Amino acid sequence: MDNAVTVGLIGFGMAGQVFHAPVITSVDGLRLLKVTARRAEQRDILRSRYADTVIVDDADGIIHADDIDLVVVATANVAHYTLAKAALLAGKHVVVEKPFTNTTEEADELIALARARNRVLSVHHNARWNSDYLTVKRVIGSGRLGRLVSFEARYDRFRNTLRENAWREADLPGSGILYDLGAHLIDQAIQLFGLPEAVNADLRMQRPGARAVDDFELILHYPQLKVSLKGAMLVKEPSPRYALYGLNGAFVKYGIDPQEAALKAGESPAGNPDWGRESPEIRGKLNLLEDGRDVVELVESERGDYPAFYRNVYEAVLGRQPLAVKPEEARNVIRVIEMAEQSWRERRTVGW
Repeated sequence: MDNAVTVGLIGFGMAGQVFHAPVITSVDGLRLLKVTARRAEQRDILRSRYADTVIVDDADGIIHADDIDLVVVATANVAHYTLAKAALLAGKHVVVEKPFTNTTEEADELIALARARNRVLSVHHNARWNSDYLTVKRVIGSGRLGRLVSFEARYDRFRNTLRENAWREADLPGSGILYDLGAHLIDQAIQLFGLPEAVNADLRMQRPGARAVDDFELILHYPQLKVSLKGAMLVKEPSPRYALYGLNGAFVKYGIDPQEAALKAGESPAGNPDWGRESPEIRGKLNLLEDGRDVVELVESERGDYPAFYRNVYEAVLGRQPLAVKPEEARNVIRVIEMAEQSWRERRTVGW
């Protein structure tokens, strides 16, 4: 097709199967041409769902392929920097699964390289298009809460045993839920409030045999605002996903954006008129004091839209839109994670 951007996907584990391939193939103009897959079960899924896609054995078959415009790195975190650098050096545009890199130094090097090569470099912070986050953003923008004094966000799971051979739970750079779930919350907070003045953190390994962080609490310091970000692997009874407190009242939201569950169930955003629509049962609640009277309202959620990330990347590659997720923003997420690790290690508040 005219203006088609060909995509090579490196990594067809959970991230590649759930968050990248079905979303890429739902975006007009993007063509998923090649995917790395070594395991038989991965190859079977590719053949059944993406019959026109070429299966390759290793990353070099994508990075150095003349027919690939955009390389998507959806591997274990330890490989993000190396593969993204190789792709940029090969003249490709690049999307990296979050977290961007394991250090700010690596992130800065990739940013400089993309700039020097005049290539698009973005990071898959798709949670900016979660229905609940978009709703929170709208509520804050409405001004009805008055000056915000406290913002709390959580991203929890319940898994009381460790997964065998799971790199996210191994003692490796970039492992643990702070780099995984925490990166989403940090990115959202920076988008809403800018860079924090300082960070406090409490990081734990709570499950028997845990070798990577599986419980975190971050306090981001802003003038007149406290931002609390939490995530844990032992939360059986959900707490509010978001809790916002202002001079005029509160907004509390339970439940979670439905897109991840839909993608895991094998659904596609393509041609789905109800994609990203939350159930009315998990609408957030406003509880305000307005004009001297108590006002309680259920707030209809915005629709989630994961394909918006890749639609923007497509337009940016063609030079028709600025990037929505800039690599400098993703680099700042890594900096906050580094500050959090330093804070816990030294038992102190760490300034930006």
